[in-house]
Amino acid sequence: MQYKARKKAIILLADGTIFYGKAIGKEGSAFGEICFNTGMTGYQEIFTDPSYYGQLMVATNAHIGNYGVKNDETESDSIKIAGLICKNFNYDYSRYSADNSLENFFIKNNLFAISNVDTRALVSYIRDNGAMNAVISTEVESIEKLKEQLSKTPNMDGLELASVVSTKEPYFYGNKNSKYKIAALDLGIKKNILRNLSNRDCYIKVFPYDSSFEDMSVWNPDGYFLSNGPGDPKPLVNAQNVAKDIIDRNLPLFGICLGHQIIALANGISTYKMHNGHRGINHPVKNLITGKGEITSQNHGFAVDRK
Repeated sequence: MQYKARKKAIILLADGTIFYGKAIGKEGSAFGEICFNTGMTGYQEIFTDPSYYGQLMVATNAHIGNYGVKNDETESDSIKIAGLICKNFNYDYSRYSADNSLENFFIKNNLFAISNVDTRALVSYIRDNGAMNAVISTEVESIEKLKEQLSKTPNMDGLELASVVSTKEPYFYGNKNSKYKIAALDLGIKKNILRNLSNRDCYIKVFPYDSSFEDMSVWNPDGYFLSNGPGDPKPLVNAQNVAKDIIDRNLPLFGICLGHQIIALANGISTYKMHNGHRGINHPVKNLITGKGEITSQNHGFAVDRK
């Protein structure tokens, strides 16, 4: 741990509640919806996951930064979270294969983050009161100004964000001699999704979020994939129409996270914003067929209505 003089910082929630901490490096303010991730590892993948775009991430793991970062352990081209909140931040790291420190990774990506926060108390508060907009800031003497700015921050409910993180142009991924061709609609796709499809003998063509079924079908794929991504699925009318066109033609279709919600809406099933979402790599789920418990990786603030 590197000890240095650091500025005081605050977390101001939309309901007026304040938590305290210290700036990790950069000074300033960051706004977004506050949420928490329960994973014990994988912080670099979390920070670069497009599904977290516009969110202030609270890490429930007590130590962040202790194993540094690697250049090939990112899910996109840059950090996507709006800001980080953690308990203990490690300026030094220990991993022989690491390429750099997390502090330098934050500097490179211009991320504002704070530590020395009572994250157990904060997460308990979010759990009980629900996800809400918040600001993290070193402007600790400007509470009223921050409240005014925070009131103008858009709510995640009804917010379309896929257009911000989606590719602008189609591109290919994998081996063109693979057995299957998959057309993927990029709503905020992660690199690991593409790697997993490629490892399963798939050649993928990734299309921008606003592509039509005609744009995708002209490639004559064996199946269609709707990716993960940030924001509310309801405003994504084009993606819903793409899913309807695929379903109407009885073609193979698969979706995860936001893509899964899009498929539900295309089938006339409603979605809703969750109280605080599920985010982590350690969520137990009961398999109703086998009766066994399974540990799952989840990251969603919206869900399909079971009714």
